[in-house]
Amino acid sequence: MDSTDRKLAGELLRIKAVLLRPDEPFTWASGWHSPIYCDNRRILSDPELRAKVALWLSEAATREFPGADVVAGVATGAIAHGVLAAEKMGKPFAYVRPAKKDHGTGSQIEGVIPAGSKVVVIEDLVSTGMSSLAAVAALREAGAEVLGMVAIFTYGFEIAGKRFEEAGVKLVTVSDYGALIEEATATGYVGASEAEVLRRWRLDPAGWNPTVD
Repeated sequence: MDSTDRKLAGELLRIKAVLLRPDEPFTWASGWHSPIYCDNRRILSDPELRAKVALWLSEAATREFPGADVVAGVATGAIAHGVLAAEKMGKPFAYVRPAKKDHGTGSQIEGVIPAGSKVVVIEDLVSTGMSSLAAVAALREAGAEVLGMVAIFTYGFEIAGKRFEEAGVKLVTVSDYGALIEEATATGYVGASEAEVLRRWRLDPAGWNPTVD
């Protein structure tokens, strides 16, 4: 039987959450060009998969961070997934904005997280790690103890790994890039040449040149 990471990878391919455009690369907020884009928001439109992902996230959070008092989602992609996971765990939920509001209360954290609370953070996708760790920094500034983060998917970039290590944050993911490529190749979702492009891009995403591949 396939492990959870391969199961989720297969589901992401099934709902077409993974888009491949080697000839017309996507441009990320970081400025990187990418032949692949993973849109985990599509999970929310599939009730059966939505329930599975909520279960997998809650199981990972409970297993890896059993002392958590509160579940916090990273806005905006992980708000819904975080709520669903928190519901299964029977825990309070809050979410973290990318920045403080410029109106109203000026809050960056929405919901109630008492100072000293032990928090597990839910994220939908980790790429470079900057936005994910910015949420962690905001929680720590508010007096929370961040036990770690559980994400649906990670590209597994070396730079992200270094950033999480430097921040002292344990990252656990349900699936990852390696499992995705294995599943995509095994099922014929991508051909051998496309798989090779994806592997080369993964080795040096910042320097990847689509005109060469």
